[in-house]
Amino acid sequence: MESTRILLEAHEIPTHWYNIAADLPAPPSPPLLSDGSVARPEQLGAIFPPAIVEQEMSAERWIEIPYEVREIFRLWRPAPLVRAVRLENALGTPAKIFFKYEGISPAGSHKPNSAVPQAYYNREAGIKRLTTETGAGQWGSSLALAGQMFGLEVRIYMVKVSYEQKPYRRMMMQTWGAEVFSSPSSLTESGRKILAEMPDTPGSLGIAISEAVEEAAGRADTNYALGSVLNHVVLHQSIIGLEAKKQLDKIGLYPDMVIAPCGGGSSFGGIAFPFLGDKAAGDKRAANLRAIAVEPSSCPSLTRGRYTYDFGDASGFTPMMKMYTLGHDFVPAGIHAGGLRYHGASQLVSQLYQAGLIEAVAVPQLATFDAGVQFARLEGIIPAPESCHAIRTAIDEALKCKESGEEKVILFNLTGHGHFDMSSFERYFSGRLEDYEYPAEEVEKSLAKLPKFG
Repeated sequence: MESTRILLEAHEIPTHWYNIAADLPAPPSPPLLSDGSVARPEQLGAIFPPAIVEQEMSAERWIEIPYEVREIFRLWRPAPLVRAVRLENALGTPAKIFFKYEGISPAGSHKPNSAVPQAYYNREAGIKRLTTETGAGQWGSSLALAGQMFGLEVRIYMVKVSYEQKPYRRMMMQTWGAEVFSSPSSLTESGRKILAEMPDTPGSLGIAISEAVEEAAGRADTNYALGSVLNHVVLHQSIIGLEAKKQLDKIGLYPDMVIAPCGGGSSFGGIAFPFLGDKAAGDKRAANLRAIAVEPSSCPSLTRGRYTYDFGDASGFTPMMKMYTLGHDFVPAGIHAGGLRYHGASQLVSQLYQAGLIEAVAVPQLATFDAGVQFARLEGIIPAPESCHAIRTAIDEALKCKESGEEKVILFNLTGHGHFDMSSFERYFSGRLEDYEYPAEEVEKSLAKLPKFG
């Protein structure tokens, strides 16, 4: 039997990111302004540094990772690829199950993979401050860490329900020098407007993005940093799949399916896109590859959303992107996988889903915690609630292999540990955790407010 841990040497960290925009069946749809006109690079430059704007619009297949960024990555990368042998045995499946473990980063998740380069490019552009939003806190803590490494001030708007559920992630951000505020807040016009209209709102990533973008747009020394959705973020996360390919090559295997949680889409794209690039290039190993994005049934952007142009935030400050969306003012239930509570999905992920090149499934909250606890008791790692979605689907697919007798290779993205999510597990064990199925009429009500232009 192969070693359960497949490692790479530090010098094997990828030197370039992979950009799937070069291999899409059609070019990505351009971002639009509220009047329907195409957003120009200089308009995006109001809140992003030049290098990020260039990456956002690039169709170049390979983009070099700066040396200084790679040197910081060496603190925890390459991340291990682990075969879940104990889980396989417990399931009695002939499938081989592997997971790419991103929880070894200082922030405990995959999010520093983009936070570090974003902080680097902003420092190089002379920016002094960054604003951002965060749901569960994995992105916020990662940007706080990266800001500390590059001497940048960081202000974080944390979705209210997660601010209250995840106090220790908030303390991580503060430990790394960031300011953290519950969103919606009274610090911004958009926050004050939401509080006046919905004083008891649990908040949403869309609302928090509005606050962060509003502040960044109002100060010349400040830029905005986003933790998912946009092309450049998915690009940075491709380091996950690139490493996983090298690791599987060491033991002569290639995945039959790649699975990841999907909120905005960065963790899914990060692990799946390099393999989908193989498929686009005609690699026979990838001919029948399945790439499965897993979202919560309470926030089912891909499986129940509409493929159209929509704003990335609740107040309409951002350009519109063509994506699967539930409507920019959609406020999902307060589930404990806070990183998946986003109304839309990456335009790259959305375009691939629309073309039928990837799959998407929505799973309920309790089933994901069932899978996460089973995994923790067998493999020892307590997964983040977001990661539990991928584990749930990996287990389900492995059980299908048990029924069919097929010896498939299953690869999933374990995006982070759940050490600061134990209050969520406590609610699960006490029976106070509930499933949320968002009512169809509420989805339709939100979709009725999609922007109209032209």
